[in-house]
Amino acid sequence: MKQYDNIIIGFGKGGKTLAGALTKAGQSVALIERDPNMYGGTCINVACIPTKSLEYSARMSAAQGGDFAGKAERYRAAVAGKNRLTAMLRQKNYDKVITAGAEVYTGVAAFVDEHHISVAYPDGSAEEMEGARFFLNTGSRPFVPPVKGLADSKFVYTSETLMSQDVLPKRLAIIGGGYIGLEFSSYFTNFGSEVTVIQNGDTFIPREDREVAESVLDSLTARGVHVLQSAATKEVRDEKDHAALVLEYNGAETLVEADAILVATGRRPNLADLNLEAAGVELTSRGAVKTDEHLCTSVPHIWAMGDVAGGLQFTYILLDDFRIVKSHLLGDGGRTTANRGEVPYTVFLDPPMSRVGLSEEEALQKGYEIKIARLAAGAIPKAQVLQKSVGLLKAIVNAENGMILGAHFFCAESQEMINLVKLCMDANLPYTVLRDNIFNHPTMSESLNDLFGTLE
Repeated sequence: MKQYDNIIIGFGKGGKTLAGALTKAGQSVALIERDPNMYGGTCINVACIPTKSLEYSARMSAAQGGDFAGKAERYRAAVAGKNRLTAMLRQKNYDKVITAGAEVYTGVAAFVDEHHISVAYPDGSAEEMEGARFFLNTGSRPFVPPVKGLADSKFVYTSETLMSQDVLPKRLAIIGGGYIGLEFSSYFTNFGSEVTVIQNGDTFIPREDREVAESVLDSLTARGVHVLQSAATKEVRDEKDHAALVLEYNGAETLVEADAILVATGRRPNLADLNLEAAGVELTSRGAVKTDEHLCTSVPHIWAMGDVAGGLQFTYILLDDFRIVKSHLLGDGGRTTANRGEVPYTVFLDPPMSRVGLSEEEALQKGYEIKIARLAAGAIPKAQVLQKSVGLLKAIVNAENGMILGAHFFCAESQEMINLVKLCMDANLPYTVLRDNIFNHPTMSESLNDLFGTLE
């Protein structure tokens, strides 16, 4: 039986980075991944990198215009380019782990007990391995709701499978008005598809600041995205060459026809086949692996990182999870989930929407006395240069001490700008630092001078 100091299940960002750190420390490492097309994890294969590649190509295509046939050909080329990119990154990630000295196994891992797993290989064989420590890094998987006909339709895709299709749908229906669905709606609209977003709630992106959310909705609508709020998908029927979605909308039955349907109704921790019960690993009420602030599970020698542990589903959170586990194993244990600071995020629309910290509503609910800074994106010279004058910048400041409580940027290059605000918040610097800082010109970041200058 093969024995290892560390067995990592899942080839995501946290697992592959941890493998390198542990081998460098002189420890033996086995990394097990069930799918050879997922070396490197979700981000580089079916999420962050390929979607952003297509988003960029979509903006370039929109600038060129033309008829649908021309757009469809550019879409086909964009998918091919995306495939080359992910294949290259996948190989680089595999080579990096091997070069570091870890052993990679392609198979399905399942716990036999708390120190042993069985690995089932594609050829039907299996073997048992023993590990002193285990790290769960298996990510999450798309959730498909129990709608009549949905699972059986040949026109239905998830965010992972739609990107593998190189035929541009003329009509795309998206079930789900969350961040993934909105990103796809934005770049498929830029490619030339007619997009309908079906949202079951009556509040558009309810977790976001209301002013910014309304600005995003106005922008998507102006670009041609049909957003149906308070709409429930009751059934999906396959016709000869398209699908028909039966909705309950505005008190009546409504039919939406589509050449492709994207199910974007969230993701769930991927625990299939792990047999965690055999190891005694506890789960939360929401079906994620239960962990403490060091990401240790209910079993002291088993850790969980990333989506599988619940919480924010971002690759950079998984990278920080690695830092926490590394600190616990090889450092002083000072890094925890409780002290990682503010977490920024971006929804890559056109333009992107980025956020860090509290919304206006949340700040008021927490009892803060606040000041609000607002700036229209059109007032920024660089936005005019980029011909992206749509959008709104908003910041919430503690009126008592000048500390930034939150920022919400719906504008070009907001994904870069939000990081400056995150640093300022983590360093406990007042908004005046950004108001008075000297920025390069012309840049979107220099708008922070004007944004926070509105508070004076």
